[in-house]
Amino acid sequence: MTTILLLKDLYRNAFEELNNRFAEVFFKFMSIVSFLGLMIVLYAFVYRLATGFVF
Repeated sequence: MTTILLLKDLYRNAFEELNNRFAEVFFKFMSIVSFLGLMIVLYAFVYRLATGFVF
């Protein structure tokens, strides 16, 4: 739990330091897209493991 709180604090502080509004919006959008991509990959991997896919 401590690691998640530290990552949250790091994420929040990183965006507080940005002075450019465009950069802030762009990086927030890209972080959300990256997180969603990671979740899709993890879902596909678990699905393949659950259905007996041979590696």
